Amino acid sequence: MADALYLSLWYPNLCLEALPDKLMAVLGGFATHGGEAKVYSATVWPVDWSESPVFERVYGRMVGQPLQAQGPGSGPGADPRQAVEQALELLHDDYAYEFQIGWNLWELEAAAGLDPRWVRGPRLVRVTGYGPLFDEGAYEQDGHIRIDFGTDAPFLEEDADLDQVGAKHVEENVRQLVELTAAVEKASGATARLLWSELGESLAQRLAARLGVGN
Repeated sequence: MADALYLSLWYPNLCLEALPDKLMAVLGGFATHGGEAKVYSATVWPVDWSESPVFERVYGRMVGQPLQAQGPGSGPGADPRQAVEQALELLHDDYAYEFQIGWNLWELEAAAGLDPRWVRGPRLVRVTGYGPLFDEGAYEQDGHIRIDFGTDAPFLEEDADLDQVGAKHVEENVRQLVELTAAVEKASGATARLLWSELGESLAQRLAARLGVGN
């Protein structure tokens, strides 16, 4: 059963004015670890998730273009610094700042009448920075910055029979996840991190069991 996968990052004695630098460091890590160099969108949420956004900007994406072509001055999308600066002009301790960015993974694509095939392509990942008072201090549980990777399916593919090729692609996805996690933790100066799922199950344990069955 697919589960939502998150990475939470915490920083000691983080003041609100330091949040933009932390967000830029995290967003900047995607380009060198299988992701896109530019931000797709930025949204600012006041008070809690039930409120309407006070800021929303869609910058666009270079769908299907090589990552090498997505330089700071070319095509749709916004440089992380530009997106963060624009969104955090509204700097309040009860706001949350959400950014979407592309991250490329191997996924099993099934089309009607055709055999499933492995395709490497982008999925949108959400990176959210929390003000200390947003949603009654949600950062204590979710992190000062939380990355929402979407479902954990690319790291397990539990509904598929994993052959040698499939196991290799799953392992590559997992390696990319581990490398990105370590990189954003180091770049942003986080002192605590937690990779977790909504159902509370350990990805590492599920992965070990999965690859054990597939090999």
